[in-house]
Amino acid sequence: MSPRRRRRLTTVPTSLQAPGLASRDVTLTPGAIAFEDLEVHRRELTAYCYRMLGSGYDAEDAVQETLVRAWRAAEGFEGRSSLRSWLYRIATNVCLDAQRSRKRRARPMEMGPARPPVEASLEWQLAEGSWVSPVADDRVLPPEADPAELAAARETIRLAFVAALQHLPARQRAVLILCEVLRWHAAEVAELLDTSVPAVNSALQRARTTMADVSPDTGPGPVDAAQRALLDDFVDAFERYDIDKLVTLLRHDVVQSMPPFAMWLQGPEDVRAWWLGPGAGCEGSRIVEVQANGSPAFAQFKPDPDGGYAPWALHLVEVEDGKIAGIHSFLDTAELFPEFGLPAHLPA
Repeated sequence: MSPRRRRRLTTVPTSLQAPGLASRDVTLTPGAIAFEDLEVHRRELTAYCYRMLGSGYDAEDAVQETLVRAWRAAEGFEGRSSLRSWLYRIATNVCLDAQRSRKRRARPMEMGPARPPVEASLEWQLAEGSWVSPVADDRVLPPEADPAELAAARETIRLAFVAALQHLPARQRAVLILCEVLRWHAAEVAELLDTSVPAVNSALQRARTTMADVSPDTGPGPVDAAQRALLDDFVDAFERYDIDKLVTLLRHDVVQSMPPFAMWLQGPEDVRAWWLGPGAGCEGSRIVEVQANGSPAFAQFKPDPDGGYAPWALHLVEVEDGKIAGIHSFLDTAELFPEFGLPAHLPA
């Protein structure tokens, strides 16, 4: 599957194309909007759009479109609400428009049954843009937040939670995120969505009911000393390609997925058979740790026949009950690795 190239908007000032500064909520008079007044909201808008769209790539495109629309409409900004609220209204409309033209994103485990750990299972690929993809922490998490706020923000960008959000109709998703994640009042959300407070409360109740059915009961929690040791053992076993050791770190019901392939595996024995069979070419790889979806993630560089190591996958590892419960490997490295500031090649 060929990598998708980002659509770059060239009609917007350069300052709107750089990663954002810390967010602030200001009320401006009409015609008083400067580039910087828009730019400081980039990070929190990216987090909002990521939760709405389930793709870091699409979220950045949506925020780019939001800032362009805001800049073009700046002279018409009447100052009756804060600039932040106005930007969220635009971002919500951008996301709702995007949802009308595509199916919801999901995880491979929701799209079909587990497959055997054989190379023939790679014959099926997912449709482009159909799976939930990761996002770099520094694109969406507020660096200035206190530890409690940061922990809460991490919980709302974890991969399983974002995947669960995609089960909601788009407007319900917006209501749930605005009310329960961002803590907006129902009246504020009603104004943003041009609806009534009873309609917001009704949508919120329906969204809560759906999320109770599809969202995991527990999240990964903070990376404590025990989890840190487990992840270190995972990296060590993988780099030494000690698959027998790696399998001892897995839960009895572990799942492994590899978008863009539809194949996913379940159980330690199938994971072991994969890494010792079709996946054996990963032996000798190097791992670089990054931060994705509120947790440590691992960029894999595979031995390059021409020397050194070439990008191969970004692994998001889920931990539950002291064991690895999920290994989700994203292979679209041409798209993902630049977003994480990762090099295109590692020397030998």
